[in-house]
Amino acid sequence: MSNKDFILQRIRVYAGKEFDPAEDQQVADVLRSRFNIRLPQRSSLNASLALATSDHEIIGLVLQYRTMT
Repeated sequence: MSNKDFILQRIRVYAGKEFDPAEDQQVADVLRSRFNIRLPQRSSLNASLALATSDHEIIGLVLQYRTMT
């Protein structure tokens, strides 16, 4: 299992459902509905996630997943 797959599994465990952390709308919907997290408005979702990484561990995991190749 690759590190990216491991991170994806952790994200889905935190969220309690399967979703694609590479899809902006799905990430925003899960953070809002499951964790009541409203991201700050920035030019990109990654920039918003970077500003909110201390709010909840899932944000850091999603950001890490999105930056892996």
